[in-house]
Amino acid sequence: MDVLARIRDGICNGDPVASLVEEALLAHTAPDILDGAVIPGIREAGRLWDEGIYFLPDVIMATESFKEAMQLMEAGLAAGEISHAGKYLIGVVEGDVHDLGKSIVAAMLTSGGFEVVDLGSNVSVRTFVEKVREHEPDILGIGAYMSTTMLIMREVIEALEAGGLREKVKVMVGGVPITPQYAEDVGADGFGRDAMEALHNALKIVGAEP
Repeated sequence: MDVLARIRDGICNGDPVASLVEEALLAHTAPDILDGAVIPGIREAGRLWDEGIYFLPDVIMATESFKEAMQLMEAGLAAGEISHAGKYLIGVVEGDVHDLGKSIVAAMLTSGGFEVVDLGSNVSVRTFVEKVREHEPDILGIGAYMSTTMLIMREVIEALEAGGLREKVKVMVGGVPITPQYAEDVGADGFGRDAMEALHNALKIVGAEP
């Protein structure tokens, strides 16, 4: 089994993959590793979760393995292997600890050329605003995976307006309970039903569609 396949399986299984990624970087570019191993690995974990084969501990382990690989990928991106389409700040709202879907979107955005700043899950409204001010992203992606937490999306957008930042950043929303109509209702600029749609719409927002 080649190193990319081992990375893919390692991420899906939640195994440590740092040494494998370092080995792969000797023969492959960061984009090749992302497309050929990292993203397929986390996607497979997501599929197993959707089918009820994986449970929360499995998902957490796969996500941690994914993050470990992405840290090494970021070093490759910083070295200039990918020209950034824009900066994308992403996080899941406060009270919501679902991280896998957001992580898949972050991986897809990275593979599509974005510089991604991942705030993780359970992010407060105040933190969203502070990080937008600090990082000055082109797009802020807000995720929510429960009907109770999705209401916080409106609070984040209102806080950006109150802080004088709304006109400086585009806002995208996504997650299981989110619909295009809800995105419009809360005043978002874009929506992603899944990771591929999120990437497509993000590229459209920054004018970098292939």
